[in-house]
Amino acid sequence: MNIVLTGSLGNIGKPLTQELAQKGHSVTVISSNPQRQEEIEAMGARAAIGTMQDINFLSQAFTSADIVFLMETMEAVGDTFDKSVDFIGQITHIGQHYKQAIERSGVKKVVHLSSIGADMDRDNGILLFHHNVEQILRQLPTEVAIKFMRPVGFYLNMFSFIPTIKRQGAIISNYGGDTKEPWVSPIDIAAAISEEMDQPFDGRMVRYVASDEVSPNEIARALGKAIGKPDLQWRVISDEQLLTGWLNIGFNEQVAKGFVELQASQGNGKLYKDYYRNRPTLGRVKLADFAQDFALAYHND
Repeated sequence: MNIVLTGSLGNIGKPLTQELAQKGHSVTVISSNPQRQEEIEAMGARAAIGTMQDINFLSQAFTSADIVFLMETMEAVGDTFDKSVDFIGQITHIGQHYKQAIERSGVKKVVHLSSIGADMDRDNGILLFHHNVEQILRQLPTEVAIKFMRPVGFYLNMFSFIPTIKRQGAIISNYGGDTKEPWVSPIDIAAAISEEMDQPFDGRMVRYVASDEVSPNEIARALGKAIGKPDLQWRVISDEQLLTGWLNIGFNEQVAKGFVELQASQGNGKLYKDYYRNRPTLGRVKLADFAQDFALAYHND
């Protein structure tokens, strides 16, 4: 099949490109960075250099594709310390560009990398842009079949714990405790996307993707053991304290408030209601596996 991937060679795009190319698919990877072209081609794929803000470029890139894979990231629109960026607004615009490009190109099969929380129009913090993009794509004609992939929180987000562990000797958040929540590896996300591309498309479907279900205190114990700090604690502070801390280090206000709200929703369980109604089979990469990667990053930081 002729498959076009947005998102360049990131944490998901790279293993997905490798897997699809190995399966014999004709893969085109869209990247805004010309320096990525050589790496893309070395993986057996074709590079299409352009931006998600360019509707004409997207339309041309999507033309003749059997399947288009769509994703949008905060990194694609700006730095989280840039106080002038409207992340939710700009990413929502990318969703509108995707819709127009699909309509113009005639693509009939779409896989969209959305997120946990995309079912919610409030209480999902910064993830609101995923809800917005899903709603935009659902406006496409019914003959366009869409698979919405909703991964849960990435293990990779835990790398943000490293500075706080080193400075304050603890993981610090506005929620914690012993209630389990799902986490996921990009490897398992890429595998789920590849699997869905090989399955029939019909209408609109949602699939959650998770690798393990663990509590904040279990995370602290696992990461602490891996880095040689077996007494590492997950410490809970108030929403106000967390927000003040993030604003003081220069975070974009929308981002800071968005993550505080998101993490509060993790703690009270609102974020996971639809996930548990549609609970997936867990992937193969467990917290213990990621803890080894965390330890390498921690000691090399």
